[in-house]
Amino acid sequence: MSSSECKAPSFGSSFLALIAIIAILMVGILVFHVDLHILLILGLLSTILIGMSQGIGFGKLSDAMAGGVTRGLPAMFIFILIGVLIGSWISAGTVPALMYYGLKVISPSIFLPMAFLLCSLTSLCTGTSWGTAGTMGVAMMGMGMGLGMPPAWVAGAVVSGAVFGDKMSPISDTTVLASVSAGADLYDHIKAMLYTTVPAFTIAIVLYTILGLQYAGGELDLKDVDLITSTLEKSFNLNPLVMLPFFVLLGLSLMKVPATAAMFIGALAGSLVGLIFQGMSIAQVLTAMNYGYSTASGIPLVDKILMRGGIQSMMWTFSLSFIALALGGVLEEAGFLKTLINGLMVRIHSAGALVFTVIVTSTISTAAMAEVYLGIILNGTVYKKCFEEKGLKPAMLSRLTEEGSTCMGSMIPWTTMGAFIAGTLGVATWDYAPFAFLNYLTPLLSIIFAYLGMAIFWQGQPNRFFSGKRPPVDR
Repeated sequence: MSSSECKAPSFGSSFLALIAIIAILMVGILVFHVDLHILLILGLLSTILIGMSQGIGFGKLSDAMAGGVTRGLPAMFIFILIGVLIGSWISAGTVPALMYYGLKVISPSIFLPMAFLLCSLTSLCTGTSWGTAGTMGVAMMGMGMGLGMPPAWVAGAVVSGAVFGDKMSPISDTTVLASVSAGADLYDHIKAMLYTTVPAFTIAIVLYTILGLQYAGGELDLKDVDLITSTLEKSFNLNPLVMLPFFVLLGLSLMKVPATAAMFIGALAGSLVGLIFQGMSIAQVLTAMNYGYSTASGIPLVDKILMRGGIQSMMWTFSLSFIALALGGVLEEAGFLKTLINGLMVRIHSAGALVFTVIVTSTISTAAMAEVYLGIILNGTVYKKCFEEKGLKPAMLSRLTEEGSTCMGSMIPWTTMGAFIAGTLGVATWDYAPFAFLNYLTPLLSIIFAYLGMAIFWQGQPNRFFSGKRPPVDR
């Protein structure tokens, strides 16, 4: 008996299924410190049991799990390609060169906006906010201290830059996860985020410039920067041509080449650059694609960002997504998602209210489960059908989950992301949060725009910043 043949679950049982998942995750993470994968498995089991209590056979629920995974497989393959690409680019010297030349142009008069820009570039090229905070971020903190600049200001700029790439890079796991969860094309998702991220980025640059001008006459402590640049010089051929793979991928993205093809070509370009300029053998290049770059420089600050990448590095996120997709399939088959959304949507009659609701629930669920990944997965899964019925594009939903989860995750002290960044930079979350301008400006602008009828993307219409006459969201 399928869910369509069963009596629709009550709001209470649907809410119970969701609360059971959240409770398992919260207790497991905060009390027992158990890994997310086994907690999601337990959440999946509890959902299956509640679904069976509604009269749905285990066979149907099993098929639903398979269906959920199958729908996400094409996009999940991008996780594999991300690992290949990062391993290829690091071994080619592409990522090291971008870091090297970026650090060379920094000066006291523009330190704060440059810290933001360099962390943005690093996270865009590597796809990781954690790696950016632990490498470029640490270097920026040392330089800021040399200027006598408040640590909270510098940490805010670092976090804003780190999160920028984490949500905008096609090789970021959260970027791919948001598009997968919402059922959006990867590049459509990235383009949709530009509508709110670009204005927020621009405002943040202005604010960091104004703050930083107060310390324009100071002198930088370049000890960490010199250590990084000298290590990179010794370890890689930093000919500007080694940055070619980055621009190849950027160009292909602008040409709207499918993500899988663009990443294949970008990885191939990185391999050729590694063979030609870094003197690597074919075996070394292929090994880096599978296991990541593994040649240690002996300098921990540098090795944190360089010794990574490869297919195997993506297996944690890949397997987490696999289980989450199976869970989403069961929630949908049992009718829990539809019941929950119907109960929530009764009071929502405008696009502005819908945008506000998705961002707020994404932030709350990220805080409740202490994990950005789960906030993205849960909200992308829960609202997917609703956005389809309202005539809104999946890329708009994926944008909102990033704004509520990825942007805000680093602002919550007890999330894994917030705790890591605070510990790494040595600044309390509540101290740097007011200065992480990009993080809260992006969701704030998204809500304001939506109430003004801006940056709302309707099915069958080209994306426009000014959406024109607004149809009601409950059409």
